[in-house]
Amino acid sequence: MSNQIIKNHIDEHELMISAIKNSHLESIESIVAILISSMENGGKLLLCGNGGSAADAQHIAAEFIVRFKRKRVALPAIALTTDSSIITAGGNDLGFNSIFERQVSGLGKAGDVLFGISTSGNSPNILAAMRIAREIGITTIGFTGSSENVLHECSDCMFCAPSEVTARIQECHILAGHIICDLVDAYFSNDRAD
Repeated sequence: MSNQIIKNHIDEHELMISAIKNSHLESIESIVAILISSMENGGKLLLCGNGGSAADAQHIAAEFIVRFKRKRVALPAIALTTDSSIITAGGNDLGFNSIFERQVSGLGKAGDVLFGISTSGNSPNILAAMRIAREIGITTIGFTGSSENVLHECSDCMFCAPSEVTARIQECHILAGHIICDLVDAYFSNDRAD
């Protein structure tokens, strides 16, 4: 029985990867172009998400600040999920739905980029952050799944994992994140195949 469960997970994953290859390359290329343009002009990347998506935000930010796989300058990225004092004070004083919005308004500026990561695409605190970002002039990039959701309305560019299963969506998000990191990494290390 456990062998079949394992195979089912792998089969779902393989179907999703095939769908990305066939119809999601342009959205990844668009996100890379947005990031490169922003960072070349002094912008930074802000990232937010809840639960597993919070971990993804931190993971991607680390790849930009440290490196993905090439020697290059540090690239500016901040995961808005990591400061427990800000998150708990904001949650207590202003409400959980504003914890990322408040940080975006304090740390973000026009020309920056915000990744809002939400498997459902309906997380109120992600949507609030995306809305304030657009008011400031920050380019908003939504990471979500294939279900119709509100995040589409708040995003200038989208990466939609071709699944409605949370685990598959998260797997897809980190794959897309790694591809994005690799391409940006290559650009800023002058190690790109043009």
